Amino acid sequence: MEQNKQKSYGSALYTLITVFFFWGFLAASNGVFIPFCKSHFNLSQFQSQLIDFTFYGGYFIGSLILYFASQASKVDILNKLGYKNGIILGLVVSAAGALGMIPAVASGSFGLILTVFFIIAIGFSLQQTAANPFVVALGPPETGSNRLNFAGSINNIGALLGPVVVGLVLFGSASAKIAVADVKISSIDNLYYILAGLFIAVAIFFWVSNLPKVTSDEELESSSKANTPLFIIFIAFLLILAADPISLKTSIPSQYFVYASLAIIIFTLVGTIFAAKKSTHGWGAMQYPQLILGMIAIFTYVGTEVTIQSNMGALLKTPAFGAFNESEIAPFISLYWGSLMIGRFAGSIGAFNLSKTTKYILYVLVPFIAFALVLAVNKFFAGVDVSNLYVYAVCVGILVVAFFIGGQKPVRTLSTLGVLGVIFIMVGLFTTGRVGTFAFISGGLCCSIMWPSIFSLAITGLGKYTSQGSAFLIMMILGGSIIPPLQGKIADGSNNLIQGMSGIHFSYIVPALGFAYLVYFAWKVSRELRSQGIDLDHVEAKGGH
Repeated sequence: MEQNKQKSYGSALYTLITVFFFWGFLAASNGVFIPFCKSHFNLSQFQSQLIDFTFYGGYFIGSLILYFASQASKVDILNKLGYKNGIILGLVVSAAGALGMIPAVASGSFGLILTVFFIIAIGFSLQQTAANPFVVALGPPETGSNRLNFAGSINNIGALLGPVVVGLVLFGSASAKIAVADVKISSIDNLYYILAGLFIAVAIFFWVSNLPKVTSDEELESSSKANTPLFIIFIAFLLILAADPISLKTSIPSQYFVYASLAIIIFTLVGTIFAAKKSTHGWGAMQYPQLILGMIAIFTYVGTEVTIQSNMGALLKTPAFGAFNESEIAPFISLYWGSLMIGRFAGSIGAFNLSKTTKYILYVLVPFIAFALVLAVNKFFAGVDVSNLYVYAVCVGILVVAFFIGGQKPVRTLSTLGVLGVIFIMVGLFTTGRVGTFAFISGGLCCSIMWPSIFSLAITGLGKYTSQGSAFLIMMILGGSIIPPLQGKIADGSNNLIQGMSGIHFSYIVPALGFAYLVYFAWKVSRELRSQGIDLDHVEAKGGH
């Protein structure tokens, strides 16, 4: 009987990880779709980044609505609905959004396209909120990280394939010089018909599958004071819309709205630390400084990860970086997301009970095997000449060294990769061509296993507020909505700032600052935890988001 139970849970896990594939597939596809929309709709760089604003903003708004509704009703709504039904509902919402993209594109309205992206993301938010604890619950708690690592690797495969597949569907090739004007609307329709069909098929598959009924028995923690900063962050999120001069006529320079949005979010969270120190009552998980610092870190990390690739299409179109057409960008976006896969596959090694010698061997071999997989997908699936990508193996080798320095400890790992990220981005800022391109893409290697390091540090010591703290951290995926438009606005406004450097090139100062904060976070939170008497030596960073 026990064997049948394990078999049932195994098949349930394989069913569940399909949604992880979709998240990675569509998020990575934005790197190709953004430069396409920029040319097709004649957008500024900031306006093109509104795709990320609505996509990642949907995650934030979805989580926020669920949180406030649960707080108001004093009932964990998702828990009452059930994880399985939550995922099915999320898939149906995303399918409706995908179908809505067809009339949206036909209308020629970029605003309508953004609305549809938001609907898809709302569905993804519901799926992700339910799927992560569902994966952990499908078996013994001590092996939950193994299952999340496995699901995360499927997410990365989706991210690797997304840019390639979307490039093929839109342009019919991932390497030929094809103008955006030559792309047929029917190609976009086919892409979203396929996505909608897959969402519906997986929803039906979930509906008929014999998945175990999984809910949480944790009591819902009230945190009335935490509602205020979350509401202020929501208002700051909306300020980005005022930065588009088309959407709101104002005499105030549009970039100020973007800067104000970021400043309000950061100062609100920092102010919460000082407010909670005066009285912890009513703050819930937000009474812990490590959580607030971690919320800023997740915000920064996701924003940095997303903005590097979202603005890369515009960067690669400049003469200094190769003057590539939109149809030629997909392999570079695929390599960027493949870089995250390379790091996360290697980061997952620590989750398995292997001898030290075996782990050391795998730490060296797995990143290069994963890199070979990235090259193979682009060569055999997309027909791309990957010979000019071979030199990127040097960057992979640097990551291997960083793994050994990090030693699977969150503070050391985050510090090492953060410093390396600053170095890579600075190299990209002071160079051009292939060296600069690969330096920026290497930011993906540095981002690869930052998520678990940040997460484990942020929720350490939260006790009964751990679940609530995790929910607040998920909300900070909002960084992927705010930071790319910030970089886009800097790109639009700094074309003549430095002689010989384009605005989009200079704008990569944004991820450099992002990596710098993550180094500061590692140092600051380690001191904070030590002051609470918490020993970090037993905490390990075992995988990736």
